[in-house]
Amino acid sequence: MSAQSSLSPQDRRAALRALRQRKLVAFLFVAPLLVFLFLSFVAPIASMLFRSVYEPTVAELIPETLDAMSDWDGEELPDERIMNQFALELKKLANDRTSGRLAGEVNRSLPGTSSVIQSTARRLRAVDDAELSQSGAELLMKANKRWGDVEIWRTIESTGQPYSFTNYLTALDLEQARDGSIQARDGPKIYVDLYTKTLRIALTITLLTLLLGYPLSYFLASLRDSTANLLLVFVLLPFWTSLLVRTTSWIAMLQSGGVVNSILIGLGVINEPLELLYTEFATVIAMTHILLPFMILPLYSVMKGIDPSFMRAAMSMGAKPWAAFLRIYLPMSLPGLSAGALLVFIISVGYYITPALVGGTDGQMISNLIAFHMQQSNNWGLAAALGSILLAVILLLYWTYDRFVGTKSLSFG
Repeated sequence: MSAQSSLSPQDRRAALRALRQRKLVAFLFVAPLLVFLFLSFVAPIASMLFRSVYEPTVAELIPETLDAMSDWDGEELPDERIMNQFALELKKLANDRTSGRLAGEVNRSLPGTSSVIQSTARRLRAVDDAELSQSGAELLMKANKRWGDVEIWRTIESTGQPYSFTNYLTALDLEQARDGSIQARDGPKIYVDLYTKTLRIALTITLLTLLLGYPLSYFLASLRDSTANLLLVFVLLPFWTSLLVRTTSWIAMLQSGGVVNSILIGLGVINEPLELLYTEFATVIAMTHILLPFMILPLYSVMKGIDPSFMRAAMSMGAKPWAAFLRIYLPMSLPGLSAGALLVFIISVGYYITPALVGGTDGQMISNLIAFHMQQSNNWGLAAALGSILLAVILLLYWTYDRFVGTKSLSFG
């Protein structure tokens, strides 16, 4: 007979009550961590995803006009009823000093329309409502001839949709045709090229940190603990220095009259200063220096656990040093190599401060463009879409890594 069946009903209830209490106590211990993760990670990402598809500004500013345009076919100019209603709402926006918001939203989709809306709003401000209700369309045409262009009305209608994927299409250099099909946008592929450039720079930085970090980690792992710990202080030293200080120090190093150019000129290698600062080269060099510890530390922690007798045993069996390294040491160090490479690559893709300070126009990455739309153009929807695509790219790369390599091989020490 089992011990459970020997318990009385009262004992079983007491045991279950004690078990629930232990589970409740365990949950309360981790609850602050769950709340922190939700507030600092889940909620901001969810807000970004929602903001990328939800833009209610135009719908809130001219609701009556958009309601009147619901049965408009979009092939010809809207009828007078729609234009009169728009003239009435545009006058109201002008008096409320909110016509600029409408102009800004429409101008993002159809550049050049901001001045049209703003100048028309100023001219309609003093017109009586009854006159606008009767001849608003005529007054719009008198205010600016561009109101006779059907494209501006199509843009007003499309930007008036609170939920849309327009920001994602723009972030991928695409646009939606009138028949609903998706097509490439005319002109240069700004965002796709910048995504490609960001991934290329991140891959270059990852390879450079690997080339520099692997032999250094191997050297540190082969030293005595006391010596290795002393040298590791120099690896950790950048973490104790402000990121802004480290970045600005590269400005002093790479500028025309900086350390690098002065040494090269002093050695007679060059006659005139090289343009090193505000280039892609400056971004790669500065970020490689800043992110190098993120490659060294996982590698060192794994290499420190590799028994040196394995290499000696392989060479005692007749293997050459390079063959023993490639077939014995390198596979055993792969967990640290994978962790360091993944860490450096993911951090590089979203890095902002260093490219903004030393990269200039040539060294900018996608993070700089996201910051531009958030801080200067105030196009938060497009910034959220660019950030969402960047997140999707990272998750796709992580899934690819897990699919072909496996995250179980990762080791951070």
